[in-house]
Amino acid sequence: VQLQASGGGLVQAGGSLRLSCAASQTTFTTQHVGWYRQAPGKQRLLVAAISSAGNTDYGDFVQGRFTISRDNGKNTVYLQMNSLKPEDTAVYYCNTDLVKVYADMWFARGSWGQGTLVTVSS
Repeated sequence: VQLQASGGGLVQAGGSLRLSCAASQTTFTTQHVGWYRQAPGKQRLLVAAISSAGNTDYGDFVQGRFTISRDNGKNTVYLQMNSLKPEDTAVYYCNTDLVKVYADMWFARGSWGQGTLVTVSS
């Protein structure tokens, strides 16, 4: 599976960005997909997940600021990020093969791609 993440960049605190991730897989429609992020020296964390049925889960730190969505016709998952904070600075990765482990806990077993860098200045 090839993943092409885009939409990152430099934005001031309070600003918005929309990330996109296009996947090459033909099974996209039946996959649970999501976004993770990794800040320097920190673990990779789940930002948001969306099931094949369109149900969503978010990391606690999102606090209503981000929205994940998917377009199955384009094999693409999006992450709309509003009210960005400097602590949102990270490389954001998409993964198109998630498994729901328990409640809002997900395990990513697919490939990661190159990610897209989001930098939020204060």
